[in-house]
Amino acid sequence: MANTSGQDGSVSALEHSIMSFERPPPISVAVNPVALVVTECITVTSAMRKHTRWAHSSVSAILGGSSNKAPAVHRRERSGQGIVSPSEQEDAVASRWGLRGKKGKSMQDNPLMSAFARLRNDLKGCKDIRTFDTPSLLHPFLQVIRSSSTSAPITSLALIAITKFLSYNIISRDSPRLSEAMQLLASAITHCRFEASDSAADEIVLLRILKLMEGMISGPGGAILGDESICGMMECGLSMCCQARLSELLRRSAEISMVSMCQVIFERLKHLEVEAGEEPGALEEDTKDDMDAVRMEPSVNGTSLAVPAPNSEEGRQSNSLEKGPQEGDDSIVDVSGSTLDLTTTAAVEEDKPVEIKPYSLPSIRELFRVLVNLLDPHDRQHTDTMRVMALRIVDVALEVAGPSIANHPSLANLAKDTMCRHLFQLVRSENMAILNESLRVAGTLVATCRGVLKLQQELYLSYLITCLFPRVEIPLEPGIEPSLYEGVPQAPSLVKPPPSLASTSGRSTPVPVKDRQRLGLEGGSRKPDAREAMVENLGALVRIPSFMVELFVNYDCETDRSDLCMDIVGLLSRNAFPDSATWSTVNVPPLCLDALLGYVQSIADRLEDKPESEGYPDPAHLREERARKKIIIRGATKFNENPKAGIAFLTSQGIIKDPNDPRCIAEFVKGTARVDKRVLGEYISKKSNEAILSAFIDLFDFTGQRADEALRQLLNSFRLPGESALIARIVTEFSEQYCAKTMPEGIADKDAIFVLTYAIIMLNTDQHNPNMKQARMSILDFSKNLRGVNGGKDFDPEYLQDIYDSIKTREIILPEEHDNRHAYEYAWKELLLKIHSATDLVICETNIYDADMFAATWKPIVATLSYVFMSATDDAVFSRVVTGFDQCAQIAAKYGLSDALDRIISCLSYISTLAPEVPPNTSLNTEVQVDKKSVMVSETAVKFGRDGRAQLATVVLFQVIKGNEASIRDGWDRLIHIMLNLFVNSLIPPYFLSFQKTLALPPIPLQSPAQIIDRAERPADTGIFSALTSYVSSFANDEPPEPSDQEIEYTLCTVDTVKECHFEDILSNISQLPIESLKSLLISLLEQIPEDGSPRVIVVKSDIPPTTNPRQNGNKNKFNQPVYDPSLVFVLELATVLALRDEETVRELAKDVTDALESVIRDAAKLHSVVTARSVYYLLSLLKASNDFDFIRAPVVLHTFSSFDPQLLKKCAQPLLKGLADCIKGPTGLRSEMANSPDFWSILNTLRSVPEAAGDVFQIVEELANSTHPGITADNYEAVITLLNEFATDGQVGAQQEQRRDQNARRGKPAKPKKPETNEAVIRGTQSMSIIYQMSSRVPNFIIQSHLEPNEAWTAYWSPILVALTKQCLNPCREIRQQAFASLQRTLLSNELASPDHKEWTDIFGEVLFPLITQLLKPEIYQSDPVGMSETRVRASTLLCKVFLHYLVMLSDWDGMLDLWIKIITIMDRLMNSGQGDSLEEAVSESLKNILLVMSSGGFLAPPDQKPEHEELWNETWKRLNRFLPNFFAELFPEEAQKPPPAVKKPVAEEKPAEAAEPAEAEAADEEAAAE
Repeated sequence: MANTSGQDGSVSALEHSIMSFERPPPISVAVNPVALVVTECITVTSAMRKHTRWAHSSVSAILGGSSNKAPAVHRRERSGQGIVSPSEQEDAVASRWGLRGKKGKSMQDNPLMSAFARLRNDLKGCKDIRTFDTPSLLHPFLQVIRSSSTSAPITSLALIAITKFLSYNIISRDSPRLSEAMQLLASAITHCRFEASDSAADEIVLLRILKLMEGMISGPGGAILGDESICGMMECGLSMCCQARLSELLRRSAEISMVSMCQVIFERLKHLEVEAGEEPGALEEDTKDDMDAVRMEPSVNGTSLAVPAPNSEEGRQSNSLEKGPQEGDDSIVDVSGSTLDLTTTAAVEEDKPVEIKPYSLPSIRELFRVLVNLLDPHDRQHTDTMRVMALRIVDVALEVAGPSIANHPSLANLAKDTMCRHLFQLVRSENMAILNESLRVAGTLVATCRGVLKLQQELYLSYLITCLFPRVEIPLEPGIEPSLYEGVPQAPSLVKPPPSLASTSGRSTPVPVKDRQRLGLEGGSRKPDAREAMVENLGALVRIPSFMVELFVNYDCETDRSDLCMDIVGLLSRNAFPDSATWSTVNVPPLCLDALLGYVQSIADRLEDKPESEGYPDPAHLREERARKKIIIRGATKFNENPKAGIAFLTSQGIIKDPNDPRCIAEFVKGTARVDKRVLGEYISKKSNEAILSAFIDLFDFTGQRADEALRQLLNSFRLPGESALIARIVTEFSEQYCAKTMPEGIADKDAIFVLTYAIIMLNTDQHNPNMKQARMSILDFSKNLRGVNGGKDFDPEYLQDIYDSIKTREIILPEEHDNRHAYEYAWKELLLKIHSATDLVICETNIYDADMFAATWKPIVATLSYVFMSATDDAVFSRVVTGFDQCAQIAAKYGLSDALDRIISCLSYISTLAPEVPPNTSLNTEVQVDKKSVMVSETAVKFGRDGRAQLATVVLFQVIKGNEASIRDGWDRLIHIMLNLFVNSLIPPYFLSFQKTLALPPIPLQSPAQIIDRAERPADTGIFSALTSYVSSFANDEPPEPSDQEIEYTLCTVDTVKECHFEDILSNISQLPIESLKSLLISLLEQIPEDGSPRVIVVKSDIPPTTNPRQNGNKNKFNQPVYDPSLVFVLELATVLALRDEETVRELAKDVTDALESVIRDAAKLHSVVTARSVYYLLSLLKASNDFDFIRAPVVLHTFSSFDPQLLKKCAQPLLKGLADCIKGPTGLRSEMANSPDFWSILNTLRSVPEAAGDVFQIVEELANSTHPGITADNYEAVITLLNEFATDGQVGAQQEQRRDQNARRGKPAKPKKPETNEAVIRGTQSMSIIYQMSSRVPNFIIQSHLEPNEAWTAYWSPILVALTKQCLNPCREIRQQAFASLQRTLLSNELASPDHKEWTDIFGEVLFPLITQLLKPEIYQSDPVGMSETRVRASTLLCKVFLHYLVMLSDWDGMLDLWIKIITIMDRLMNSGQGDSLEEAVSESLKNILLVMSSGGFLAPPDQKPEHEELWNETWKRLNRFLPNFFAELFPEEAQKPPPAVKKPVAEEKPAEAAEPAEAEAADEEAAAE
C-alpha cells in the first residue's frame, strides 16, 4: 500500500510540475513590499546624490517631506503631454539647514529628488502595497527614466526597480489604476533619455528596457496596454534592432525580444477573434474607427538614435529612444538641467478617469505593416541585415497567427500584396541569409495562409520549379536499364524543353557553369547552396499532408493554371537522381527523395480514412476539367504549329463552339496563355482573318486610357508582326475601336489616332532598339513628326510629353521579353488584377482526390525509386525505398491503378534478375545433398545468391504482390517469368496445392541434374589438390565441375530468400481472384506458349529414377528427339487449374485455355511426349467441366487423340486414360457422347496393349457397363464386345502359370504365387466374360430400339456376344475359358435368345457350337492346355446336346432340322473318335442317349411305321449312330432291334416300341431335369 501511495504521490507531483510548466507561478517576495519600494527609492536617490548634478541635495531629499503635506496640484499643459511638478508653496519654503546649490538655489527644488521623498512620505501609512495608487508608485521612477539629465547607471536603477515591482507582483492585476500606470510606463520607456557616457553602460540601459518591455507585454498587464503603447514599444524595439551604431549583441538581443513580444501580440489576435464572435469581419467592424489612429515610424536611418541636448551643460550628449525634432515630432519637449516633461501625467484626477482600450487589431496591423515594409528590396534605407531581422519576426507572426492573419482583410491584404511582392523578390536574392529567411517565411506563409494566396502561391512555386528543374538528360549508368526510369519529366509541363545538347554529364563529370545557367529560366544561375535551400523549402511544403492534394485540385485540375502538383513531383523525382548533385549539392538528391517519399506517405496515411466529400468539388467534374485542360494544351500546341489545324482540332473537341464565329476564336486565343504570341500576331493580322482581328481587339477595354496605354495593353497580348501591311491592318482596326470606345479630348478623329499610333510604335523602336547608332529621338523630334496631323492641328504638348515619357521609361514589349525586374513588375500587376476574379484556394482535408492525383504522378515516383534502388549502397536508403515501393503498391491496389502496380512489379522484377527474356540454361544443374536436404545448384541460384540487391528486390516484389493480386494486369507477364525461372531451377514446388481443384496427376517432372553429389559421403578434404583433382576428373568425364562451398552457400541463400517470398500464399490468393483479374493472369500465361510450337531447350527429368549414371539423363538426347520444356507444362497446368476453379471461370476462361491446349496438341509431333501427355489430360479435364458449352466437343477431341502416332498415344496412355475416366464419370451427356464415338473405342483398343494402361482401360469399360447410367448403347455395343474379347484374349498369359502349377502339383512341389501382372490380366479376362454375359440381358432392348428386321437385329446384336464367348471358350487360360463357357451356356439357354419370328437364332449351332467343337478338336488348341481342354471338350459336347434339347420343340418346325441333327451326330462322332479317352466317350454317349430318349418320347424320333413322316430322320439317325455306337440302338430300343427289317407292315410290332419307349422317355426326362 505504501508503495502504491508513493507512486500516486509521484504522479501527482509530475502532474503539478507539468501544470506549473504551462502556467509558471508568480514570484513571491520575502521582504515587506512597502519596505522594498522604499529601499528602491533610497537606492536611486543615493546614486543620484553621488552624481555631481545632485551632490548637494537638501535634507528633505533624505528625510522625506511631511506626510501631512498637501499633495501636489497637477495641471495639464495645453499640449496635453507635459506635467508641471511640485506646487509653488513648496518652492517658497527655505531650507532649515541653509544648503544651497551651485547657483544659490536649494536642491530641494529638484523634481527628481523631491518626487522620491514624496513617495516615501506617502508610503509611511500604507499597509498593503497592492492598494497604493499605481501611477503614483511609478511616478518618480518614470521621471528618472525620461530625464535626459540622469546618467545611464541611474536610469538602470530605475528600470531595475520597476522590473522588480512587476516580477514580485507588487504591481499586479488588482493594483489601482493599473491601466493608466501601464500606459505611463510604456510611454516612459519608449521615451527614455539619459546622458551618454560609457557605451557598455548605455547598452545595458537599452537591454533593461528590452527586458522590461518584454515583461510588460508578456505579463498580466500586457492585455490592458493600449494600441498606442504597443506601437510605441514595438517602434522602440525595432529601432534598437535597426541601429547600426549599436553592438551586434544588443541588436540580436533586441531581435530576440521582438520575436518574443510579437509572439504574444499575434497570439492575442486569435483571442480577439473569439471575443468578437463568429460573425465574419466582426473584429474589423469593431475596430474600423481606430484603424488609422496609431502609426509606427521606427528609426531606421542606421546612424544614431541619440538626439543632442542643446541646453545641456558642457555640451554633453543625451541618449534617447525618442525621435528627434528632425523626425517631425513637435510634441516632444527637450529636457535639460533639473526640469523634465513627461508625455502623460503621473496622476490624473480621480473624478475624470482616462479610458484606455486594450490593444487590438489597429496596433497589430500597424506592426505587421511596418514589418512588411522593412522587406522592401528596393528601399535603400533598409539593409539586408534589417531585412533578415524583419523576416525572422514576420516568420514568428505567421507561425503564431497565420490563419488569423488570412481571416482579416486588413492583414490579409498586406500579406497578399505588399508582403508577397517583397518576399518573392527577396527569394531571388543571392545573399544566402536573405534567401534562407525569405524561403522560410514564404514556406510559413504558404503553409498558414495559402487559402487566400492562390495566385501568389502559383507564382512562388512556379519560380521554384523554374529554378530547380534541371534541363539535362539523365546520364546513362552502367548496369541500369534506361527503361527503368522512363516517366521522369525532363522539363516542367508548360515549359518547352531546350534544344537537346550533347550532354556528357554524369556523376563523375561536373556540369560546366555555362550549362548550369541553362538549367532554368532566370533561375538557372542560382548557386548550389541556393538550390539546396529551395529544395528544403519545397520539401517542407510537400510534407504538409494536404498540400499536394490542394495543388492538384486547385491548379492541375483548372484549365488556366499550371500543373503544379505534377511539376513538383517531376522536379523532386528528377533531382532525386544522383547526378543532380553536380549542379546543386550532395544533399539535394536525398532531400528530394525524402520529400517524394513524404508525399507518398501522406497518401498512404489517408488510405483507410473515411472519404469526406461534403463541401468539396466533385472528383468526376475535376476529371473532366483535367481532360479539357489536356485538350486545350494539345490544341494550343497545334495552333502554334498550324493555326488552322489547331482551330479545327479545338472545334472537333468542342472547345471552340463555332469555328465560323470570329468571336469564339478570338475569345479562345486571348484567354489562353499557351498560344504563341508571335504566331497569334501573324494569324490575326492576315487579311483573311480581319473579322477575327476585329473581334479580338473588341475584347479589350480602353476606357480612360491614353493612346499609348491602350496600345501597350493590346501589344502585351501578341507580338506585332514585321510586315508593314500586317502592322497597318492592326493599327487601322485599333484606331477605329479606340475612337469608338474612348475618344480623349483634343483628339480630332480616328485618322489622328492612326498616325499617333504609328508614331508611338516608331518612338518605341527608336528609344529601345540596341542597333540604333544615331541619336535617339527627343520630345521635340517626336512632336515635330506629329505636327498638323490632329485634324490639321497639333496634339496637346502635355499629352505628347506624357506619351514620350511613358515610352522612354518603359518599352512596349511582351511581358516575357522584359528583363527580370520589369517582368516581375508586370507579372505582379497582372496577378493583382486576376486576384479579384480568382476563387479562394480549396483546402482539401480529404482523400477523395488521392486516386486521381496518384494516377497523374506515379510514373516519375516509381521511376525514381527504381533508379535509386539500383544505384544505392546505404541501408537507410534501401529501407526508405522499400517502404516507398510498398506504399505505392498499396495505394495503387486500393484505388485500382493497375498500370501503376504493373509498373512497380516490372521494375522490381527487372532488379530481381529473375525474369530474363532468355530462359536460363539448366543443363549444368547439380543436385547436392546438404544437411539432410537436397538443393539444386544452378547458374540462376548462384548468381542470385550473391546479389543482395536482387534478393531484397525479390522479397519486396512478393511483399508488394501479396494481397494485391487482384489489381495486377500486365504485371503478370513478369511474375510468370519469375515463377518459371524458379520452377525450372527447382526453387519452387512443381504442383499447385493452393487450388481447390487440383489435377489427378503426379507433380510436373523437372530437369534431371547433371550429377548428384552427397556431401555427407565425402571426406572433409578441402585442399587445393582435392579441388584440382575434382576439376580434372570432371573435365575428363565430360561432367560439370562439382559446385564449390561458396556456390552451395549462395544457393542456400537463394533458397532462403525464395522461402521468405511465401510463394504458396500468393498462389492461394491467386486461386481466389475475381474473374477480371484471372483473365489478365490467363492472358499472360498463354502468351508464354511458343507460337511456332518449338519448345525451349531444357532437359527432361525422368519420372523413374535413372538406374545408371545420372549423366545419361543429362543434356545428351537422342537424335531428332523433341526436348522437354517443363516451363511449358507449368504454364498449361496453371492455366488449366485457373480455368477449372468454378463455373464462372469455366464460362469465362476455359475457351482460351482449350484453344491453347488444342494448339499445343496439334504440334504434338514437335513436342516432348510428357508435354503432350499432360496437355491431353488438361484438355480432357476442361472437356468434362465445359460440357455445357460448344467451344469444345468430345468427338473432335477424341478424333484428335486417335490420330496420334500409335507410339505417341501409348506414351500418353496414363494421363489420357485418367482424363477419359474422369469424363466417363462426369455428366451423362458427355458420357454418352464419348462412349458413342468410334475414336473413343479406337483409343481404348490401342492403349489396351500397353501393360501399364490395360487396367485403366478395363476400368473405363467396366464403368460404362456396370454404372447406374450405362454407357453401352446399340451404337457402341459391338465395339465394347470386341474390346472385352481382346481383354479376354490378353488373359491367355495365365495359361503358362496354370500349366506350370499343374506340373509342380504332379511333382509334389509347392505352388508359386502368381505374378501380379499375369494375375491382373486373367482377372480382367474373366471379368470381361462376365460383362459380356451381362450385356446379353440388354440385347432385347437393343433389338427393339434398333427398328431392324428381326432376323437382322438378331444377327447384329446376338452374334457378337456369342462369337466372343465362343472364341474365349478356346482361351488357353483355364479360368477365362471356364468363365467364358459358363457365360456361353447361360447365354445359349437364355429365353431371350430364340424367337419364333425368325430362324436366325438357329445360327447358334452353325456359327457357335459347331465351330467351337471343331476348334476344340484341333490338336493345337488341345495342346494349349492338355489337361483343361479335355474337360472343355466334354462340356462342349454336353452343351451342344443341352442346347439342342432346349430348342428341340422350336427346331422341330424348322426345315433344317434333319441337317442340324445329322451335323450334331457327326460332331459327336468326331468327339468319340478324338482319342481323348473314356471320359469324353462316356460323356458323348450319355448326351446322345438323352437326346435320343427325349426325341423319342416327344415323338420327334419314331420308327417309320409309327410316323412315316419322320422316316428319313429315323433312318439317318441310326445309320450314322451305328457307325461309332453300334450297340446304341439295341440298348435304347431293344424291341425295335429284335424286329426283322421292315418288309411288310407289322402294326403289332409298331406298338411295342411305343410301349417300350415310355420308361425310356421318363428316364431321359429325369436325367435332363437332373442335368439342369
